[in-house]
Amino acid sequence: MHLAYPAVLAALLFCTGLYGVLARRNAILVLMSVELMLNAVNLNLVAFDVWLRDALHAGQALTLFTIAIAAAEIGIGLAIVLMVYRNRGTSDIDRLRDTAEGHEPAPNDQPAPKNQSEVTA
Repeated sequence: MHLAYPAVLAALLFCTGLYGVLARRNAILVLMSVELMLNAVNLNLVAFDVWLRDALHAGQALTLFTIAIAAAEIGIGLAIVLMVYRNRGTSDIDRLRDTAEGHEPAPNDQPAPKNQSEVTA
């Protein structure tokens, strides 16, 4: 088998995952797109391992590490997304940016009075 077939398939998978990360607003779909990108990397690792005829099968060993990292990433990422969904009621990426920047008061919020004379006036 030629190396071009799995390499092209891996490039298509990676580009599809990259599009999903950049274009999606739902956090779960972004996590699925990251998984798709990691699977494209795994396909390349195994294809190059077979093509190079490595006696130690380093590509397959690295693939096992990548699968373990992907499983940990999806477990922790899904737990974070579920907690944010419970607290905020949405898994929209644009709304999650507010948590990183801190809470800014809404335009109709009045600042708290500094002393008692401002309260009576």
